[in-house]
Amino acid sequence: MSETTLKANPATPGFTFDKGPAAITAVMFVLVGIAISQAVDLKQAVLYGLGGLLGIALYHASFGFTGGWRRFSVEKRGRALRAQLLMIGVAAAAFIPLLSLGNPFGGSVVGAVAPVGMSVLIGAFLFGLGMQLGGGCGSGTLFTVGGGSARMLVTLVFFIIGAVIGTAHLPMWLELPSLPPMSLGREYGIGGGLAVTFGGLALVALLTIWVEKRAHGGLEVVSSAPREGLARFIHGPWPMIWTGLLLAGLNVATLLIAGHPWSITFGFGLWGAKIAQVIGVPVETWEFWNWAGPARALGNSVLQDNTSVMNFGIVIGAAFAAALAGKFAPRVSVPVASLIAAAIGGLLMGYGARLAFGCNIGAFFSGIASGSVHGWLWFVLAFAGSWIGIALRPVFGMDGFRK
Repeated sequence: MSETTLKANPATPGFTFDKGPAAITAVMFVLVGIAISQAVDLKQAVLYGLGGLLGIALYHASFGFTGGWRRFSVEKRGRALRAQLLMIGVAAAAFIPLLSLGNPFGGSVVGAVAPVGMSVLIGAFLFGLGMQLGGGCGSGTLFTVGGGSARMLVTLVFFIIGAVIGTAHLPMWLELPSLPPMSLGREYGIGGGLAVTFGGLALVALLTIWVEKRAHGGLEVVSSAPREGLARFIHGPWPMIWTGLLLAGLNVATLLIAGHPWSITFGFGLWGAKIAQVIGVPVETWEFWNWAGPARALGNSVLQDNTSVMNFGIVIGAAFAAALAGKFAPRVSVPVASLIAAAIGGLLMGYGARLAFGCNIGAFFSGIASGSVHGWLWFVLAFAGSWIGIALRPVFGMDGFRK
């Protein structure tokens, strides 16, 4: 593997990047973008490009939800969780007014608003449990696969399988008691919806501060980055707060361009359903795939699905970022117990995300930012499931609640 060493300035350490993989992933990214623009249209290619930016940002900041939740649960350190809350709050500041007033550039916009019922309760809990066994959330699975993780590739495969099974069972779950979709912006107006959302996020942030100070006497002091300027921008690590703000901005851009917020897991179910059709499983007869949106997606190319092209962009963008960071090194030697945990975690996340109308992105990030009450319910139940998942990790040879 060839490497090139760059120097930011005399006072900044040099860093290496994987020249071959960087060139290959850059060319691949451009070619796939051209193919999407030719097969569909320029707007779809732009969404793919947004996915690429998301992949780069997620990788360079290691902005995963799984690790941040586990660190707060185990070490009582809440810096990552607070960055997530800030990200959601910034997105909500744009989402709730846009969903009430409409897209200023034309076209309709809809939020990630879903029913509040048993399917969300069970699905979110299963997802939270699965993300700790699988080792990543929806976005985390994609950007770590892009970075070359063989273990997370196993998680992704079973994530897709679980999502397909979830589409078979979702109509049954929806027959259980449920409240209709509830939007804070619609119920309380723009000002009221923002006030309730900001207040809820602030209360959770203050709780993490109280827990951290009680456990450690003060908040964690962030050590200075080994590199600054251009070297840090290319190599990483990116500051978590600034990355959260960037992710919020990219989600707002997704809402304006796609007409809906950033989501991930519908694409997994669609990929799995198309594969199932190839091997003779008649998924087109299932009730879920006869609903208007899913039926249209199943009948079209995956390149016409907004979620799918953004997922492709995330994977390739993360691979490019890993190459720039000099860390693109696929690892294939993984303990069997860890692979079993990855498979179980992937199944639980795929199934749970379908029942709960989304994952950490579609339900938690985009849901709460849209003012959806189901997003808050998802957060509580997924965090509870995550706590159980952490406790189960030692069964598979992974770290859990240990001091």
